[in-house]
Amino acid sequence: MIPADDSVRLLNSALERMDYSKLYAAYSRMGRIETSPKNLFKIMVYGYMNGIYSSRKLEQACRRDVNFMYLLGRAPAPDHATIARFRSERLTDAVEDLFTQLVEILAEIGELSLSSVFIDGTKIEANANRYSFVWKKSTQKNEAKMQQKMKIDLPKLATEYNLRFHVGEKIRAKDLKKLRRRLYALKGDVEFVQGKGKRKPPLQKAIETIEDYLTRQKKYDDYNHSFGDRNSFSKTDRDATFMRMKEDHMKNGQLKPGYNVALAVDAEYIVGTMIFQERSDTGTFIPMMEKLCSLGYTKPVADAGYESEENYTWCEENNRLAFIKPANHEQAKTKKYKSDIGKRENMPYDAENDAYICHAGHKIQAAYEKNTKSKAGYPIVTTVYSCAHCDGCPHKSKCIKGTSKTPLEERSKNLYVSKNFQRQRQEMETRINSEEGILLRVNRSIQVEGAFGVLKQDMGFRRFLLRGQIKVQTEIILLATAFNINKLHRKIQSDRCGTYLHIKKAA
Repeated sequence: MIPADDSVRLLNSALERMDYSKLYAAYSRMGRIETSPKNLFKIMVYGYMNGIYSSRKLEQACRRDVNFMYLLGRAPAPDHATIARFRSERLTDAVEDLFTQLVEILAEIGELSLSSVFIDGTKIEANANRYSFVWKKSTQKNEAKMQQKMKIDLPKLATEYNLRFHVGEKIRAKDLKKLRRRLYALKGDVEFVQGKGKRKPPLQKAIETIEDYLTRQKKYDDYNHSFGDRNSFSKTDRDATFMRMKEDHMKNGQLKPGYNVALAVDAEYIVGTMIFQERSDTGTFIPMMEKLCSLGYTKPVADAGYESEENYTWCEENNRLAFIKPANHEQAKTKKYKSDIGKRENMPYDAENDAYICHAGHKIQAAYEKNTKSKAGYPIVTTVYSCAHCDGCPHKSKCIKGTSKTPLEERSKNLYVSKNFQRQRQEMETRINSEEGILLRVNRSIQVEGAFGVLKQDMGFRRFLLRGQIKVQTEIILLATAFNINKLHRKIQSDRCGTYLHIKKAA
């Protein structure tokens, strides 16, 4: 009943070659395994290959679809709860290992180049309520207001009951618990009352005030722990960060809870995937490359969102020939950019005196060096150049731009230049404009952007089903596994096996 060239046969053949010992280790030796974990993994991947993600629909397919029955052998169809538990609990520790084995199989049969790898990221919505946001600034502001109020109220309250209460830089939850315990020790025969129409004793009111402060302080402590380095999170899925999505149904730039999904693609196959809570792509490049180190990729290709001095330096130190488009690559081609007299790139550089020459012919001299660090701790040395001839200059309004409270008449021209980054950017500009660089950039837009198009549009995956970063990572790896099997099947059918790059055709 199943054709010889059906994708389900290819899936079964590929997954039979894998070692499932890590997956079986997730099951207790004391219990009885009703459905084979290997078979569950097969039907899960085949479901994702065909856009079936719901555990109930997977159960239904196992009862009705001959292809799912083929994967199960003669075993009965698993219950939807078994499928859901398998995906969210059993599979989390083993799915990374299984995906790595599939990538190794693709490398063995010569389907991967293991040379150039294309990296990009996209935002996918989390399984969380859109209006469950918690913002870091609001939390810190409200906590600071409450702390200020407590520092006034609590010493008065403690004095009223002849208690000592030390007010430090911050009143912590344990300080409030200590004060509450001392107040309860004074209760004696005082009867606490509840309900309407009853007057509460002053001691009860004091204890309730402390308990209200304690509840709020615990909430703020909990929120601050969840934030980490982020500015927001969702109450429904605390690992999700509020991000601006391209799929904006309201058409008003609404922020939604989601994850930053990074993919690494080689020869149209996904060879690496990671989930990040960070909205920016810059900090995702090095973790992804470190994950791919075992495969030996030497030519990472990425778009302008990945450009940074830290990423360039990592590639230099690890002998990687990167092809990362500079952030100003397209902009620098425009007439407006080239005619802007305030841009450093449009000023002649005097290497002997380490100075730039402005439009009026004055020197912008190096004044001092500023040392900063990136979010990941990478040290950046910035040279600050300053002009001493800006007073009365007729070109001042065109040369000095940007918003500042200082009036234009009192301002002078400053340039902030990282010499190392400037050198790296110039080298990168030359590299991406070479024949190889153009070919790889064209393939990046075809291969990795094409992978996102297939996942989101063709496979209909636009929102995660599970919650939490670990479970979401499991889900995206399942999706990547399904994508790779589908891609291998299509390449076999179209006789394109062993092709790694799309070659540009002359018009």
